[in-house]
Amino acid sequence: MSAATVVEPGSFRDPGGRVFKAGEAILRTVTDAAAANFNAANDSGVLRKLADSGKLVDFADVTGRAGEFGLETAKVVLSHPRIPFISYPYEWSFSLHKAAALAHLDLQIGLLGDGFTLSDATAYNVQFEGVKPVFIDHLSIRPYRDGEIWAGHRQFCMQFLNPLLMWSMLDLQPSAWFRGSLEGIAPEDLAKLIPLRKRFNLTVLTHVIAQAAMQKRSVNTSTGSQKYRQAKLPRNGFEGMLHGLRSAIAKLEVPSHRTVWGDYAHNTSYSSPEIEAKHRFVKEMVGAVKPDLLYDIGCNSGDYSLSALDAGAKSVVGFDFDQAALEVAYRRAKDGNLPYLPLWLDAANPSPSQGWGQAERMGFSGRAAPQALLALAFIHHIAIGRNVPLDMATDWLVSQAPTGVIEFPHKADPMVQTLLAQRDDIFPDYDKDVFARLLGERARIVKQVDVLPTRTLFWYDRG
Repeated sequence: MSAATVVEPGSFRDPGGRVFKAGEAILRTVTDAAAANFNAANDSGVLRKLADSGKLVDFADVTGRAGEFGLETAKVVLSHPRIPFISYPYEWSFSLHKAAALAHLDLQIGLLGDGFTLSDATAYNVQFEGVKPVFIDHLSIRPYRDGEIWAGHRQFCMQFLNPLLMWSMLDLQPSAWFRGSLEGIAPEDLAKLIPLRKRFNLTVLTHVIAQAAMQKRSVNTSTGSQKYRQAKLPRNGFEGMLHGLRSAIAKLEVPSHRTVWGDYAHNTSYSSPEIEAKHRFVKEMVGAVKPDLLYDIGCNSGDYSLSALDAGAKSVVGFDFDQAALEVAYRRAKDGNLPYLPLWLDAANPSPSQGWGQAERMGFSGRAAPQALLALAFIHHIAIGRNVPLDMATDWLVSQAPTGVIEFPHKADPMVQTLLAQRDDIFPDYDKDVFARLLGERARIVKQVDVLPTRTLFWYDRG
């Protein structure tokens, strides 16, 4: 392998090939073990049809250049376009998770019509371009064998269906559970949470209760798993199961996510002139930088993410703790077909590097390299709401991107006072002048503007 070619740690699970980074290039190798299935799918035109329709990430055969990357032993080498930000299921909103589940089922249904199927059903094989789901694992596509059972059924339920059921039926956000159990939410665990009155739903009975019982039998008997492997599922039965799941998931409703910040856009201390001034300041920074990727931390419903796109940002990833706000941002991104991906983030406890070798799923920091940052009406949430010292909060924000805009709400601001309403004020250093000094020690302050007597915008640049 060339010194410039680095293996992607999270790709080790597939014996058919690995993913590599070589500068800006994303490469996938195909081993001898996977070559027959890959060639069958590629020669049939299925892969190209899916890529051209946007359902599968695009690819080009660069086997002739394998030596440039030190990958001469690979049977086939593919090149893929780079996805701006790799996200994980435990960072998805309800609507993102639902869109990913439906896209997976649509892909499987379409493949069956062409005589192919998927070898697994992991949610980690779905990524997003904006909020449009795209499948990224070409080696999971293989010829369908008549009568075979759905090998990925349990995995689909654990990583797609069960998180959605937990959200919609129990009004419980599954992100923390999923992050703590990277394989997903097992039916036997979810079954314990579902009350009796909700168990008589056909989807729950079939894919949660029955699966939990089957898993228990498999564990308790030596012949259970062998019988499962020997079972036959007619193709029409397979298709019926997929269509039934698709219909059930499509009907799941977004639960109420109302929180104190959920209607922030309609309950703010800004009036229209101040909002306009804030948008102008954001657009001035973005217009000067023209970032390929911008992070909007504390994006809420996406107002300023959209301003960043209008001003020349090629792609924006927004992050917020409030699921209700993320649902609004999702709808705006989808309706406008925008290169904007709103994700869930607890900034005081962001996604860590975890999985095998603590490298299989990359943590929040270092997963991408944004050229610019927005952190508007955000810093008080972690400095006061989560007791993070102001210097540490400033360090963290400035480390995310070389330039950006940080909004500092003064202690007298109504939103800050809301946070302080039910606790002692133990934050003597939470002050605009202290923040300006801290920021100036870490970066150059290009410009600052008071958009309200209690709100100041700072444009910083580390360069």
